[in-house]
Amino acid sequence: MKPLIVLLAVFALCLGITALAGNADINLSGRIAMSAMLSFTAMGHFKFPGGMAMMMPPFIPAKKQIVLLTGVIEVLAAIGLLVSSSLRITGILLIVFFLLILPANIYAAIKKVNLEKADHSGNGISYLWFRVPEQIFFIAWVYYFTINVSSG
Repeated sequence: MKPLIVLLAVFALCLGITALAGNADINLSGRIAMSAMLSFTAMGHFKFPGGMAMMMPPFIPAKKQIVLLTGVIEVLAAIGLLVSSSLRITGILLIVFFLLILPANIYAAIKKVNLEKADHSGNGISYLWFRVPEQIFFIAWVYYFTINVSSG
């Protein structure tokens, strides 16, 4: 829920600022908003690596290293969204990334992982009724503001 709030709040703020500047720029606002959201979620990878490692099944090795690597990937994607020449490739890679992390979110919900506390006091399976549509929304957002824009 927090990433969605960051995304929408930053989008509204940027859209308002660009409108006040004389030209409401929905595309720039959308990319800045996703960049801010990715920066926000990347912080969690570095602040809560233990809890995030619990989101992966036991058979996956080097969980904390994967958590840190995916945090770096999110930071790089956040930067890529702000570089016009890299929009299309950043968009494609970010959509693939969102698809690849969805199973971890499903596993975490099934195991009731609370990533901030690194325990099993999370919301559980009911969380997926929000998380899966949210993930689809993020994918659509990235497509609209990167691939759709750069191919148009």
